Amino acid sequence: MRVGVVGAGIVGLAYAWTAAMRGHRVTVLEKSPSASGASIRNFGMVWPIGQPCGASYQTAMRSRQSWLSLSESAGVWVNRCGSIHLAYHDDELAVMREFADAAADLGVDCCMQTPHEILSQSPAANPDGLLGGLYSPTELCVNPRVASAQIAKWLGNHHGVDFQFSTHVIAADSTTLRTADRRAWEFDRVVVCGGSEAGNLFPLQMRQSGLRLCKLQMLRTVAQPDQWRLGPHIAGGLTLRHYRSFEICPTLAILKARIAAEKPELDRYGIHVMASQDDQGHVILGDSHEYDDQIDPFDKESIDEMILRELRTLIRLPAWTIQERWHGIYAKHPETPIYHAEPMPGVYLRTGTGGAGMTMSFGLAEADWETIEPAKALS
Repeated sequence: MRVGVVGAGIVGLAYAWTAAMRGHRVTVLEKSPSASGASIRNFGMVWPIGQPCGASYQTAMRSRQSWLSLSESAGVWVNRCGSIHLAYHDDELAVMREFADAAADLGVDCCMQTPHEILSQSPAANPDGLLGGLYSPTELCVNPRVASAQIAKWLGNHHGVDFQFSTHVIAADSTTLRTADRRAWEFDRVVVCGGSEAGNLFPLQMRQSGLRLCKLQMLRTVAQPDQWRLGPHIAGGLTLRHYRSFEICPTLAILKARIAAEKPELDRYGIHVMASQDDQGHVILGDSHEYDDQIDPFDKESIDEMILRELRTLIRLPAWTIQERWHGIYAKHPETPIYHAEPMPGVYLRTGTGGAGMTMSFGLAEADWETIEPAKALS
């Protein structure tokens, strides 16, 4: 079966890999010379701990295994760093304990740690006022700036996937894709993974989808000196109110109320803070969340200042010099981990992984493929 994939970001790569592993002839059409959207503008975190317990968490763990496979087969740098949520307030500690108490029955691998245990494995954690934390061993770190290109090269060399970069799809006529260079591409199945730009091909479906656009601001430090390493990914109490996994904790309402009263500006800009470190030693810091009509092309220095202010209460870095600042825009569905639509026969629109594309894409593509290829006779 001839499979066309629109978009060479992480979602498109996941569907291309899934199709190729099933023996199909796969062509990926990407408008840019390389992936340049949300797939390269993130922390590089594979973050199962943030996914709702049950099916979503298991999908994240499935994706995690795919990343580990890519490390071995494609040479993608993958750091099995795990993560720590640090608690500096009693209400933060209460949420973490509540989650940890429920975790075993829910199939989530995590545990509480004392300040001493945290500081023994995390040179970044600020010891001043540290009450404890929630440790999870499942999180991974990849370098988002190079991972997509490495995966594409591996898929081409080892699985025969044909990548057509700088090829802009401008129209879909059933399973015929037309590109800006006036070529027509014929397929048996088409998967459109255009991220926040999928509406350029299917504006009606996107308007009716319930998807929201989200802009985030992020920063990256210089490479830390003397090969200093962050250790596990770092998050804090602010992050507990961002990820849906912690909604099972009744005490979360108390934490949210305190933050809303003390620092309403954080809620206004959807700020929660995290830190990761790439293989070159840079520490990636973020982030914020502005939605739909709030989004403009101009970044706010005040948001960066708030991010850095909050991070300085959580972590200590040898070098805080900011080397780069950027923003990304992604599509997010309020209810589902990925938006599904079939705008015409044989054409499958798959977008809206929100901020969880690195975490969820491989598992989502594998689970979804039976929808796209229901009959083996099509092979």
